[in-house]
Amino acid sequence: MAKRGGFPGGMMPGNMNNLMKQAQKMQRQMEENQKALQEKEFTASAGGGAVEVTISGKKEVTKVKLAEEVVDPEDIEMLEDLIMAATNEALRKVEEESAAVMSKLTGGLGGGFPF
Repeated sequence: MAKRGGFPGGMMPGNMNNLMKQAQKMQRQMEENQKALQEKEFTASAGGGAVEVTISGKKEVTKVKLAEEVVDPEDIEMLEDLIMAATNEALRKVEEESAAVMSKLTGGLGGGFPF
């Protein structure tokens, strides 16, 4: 039998163009969603609200709010722990939102795209 010419795997040029257009569209959507995420703020608290930390979608601390009663010069370690706990929780919120946006965009395919 003679070999037939063409594209490997039977991919036609029109299909490749459509695939490229879809990839470019997905990349634009990812960039738009990333920009929207960076403009959001995420707040978490610790110690029953005694410490509140706000983080931007860029993962930068934008605000730290302390209740007066949590500021005890005799127990600096507790305050440090509360700030760390609230900051880590706010960072987890950023990650959860980012993962949810990516999952929605990729339809659950995962984040293995090169762009």
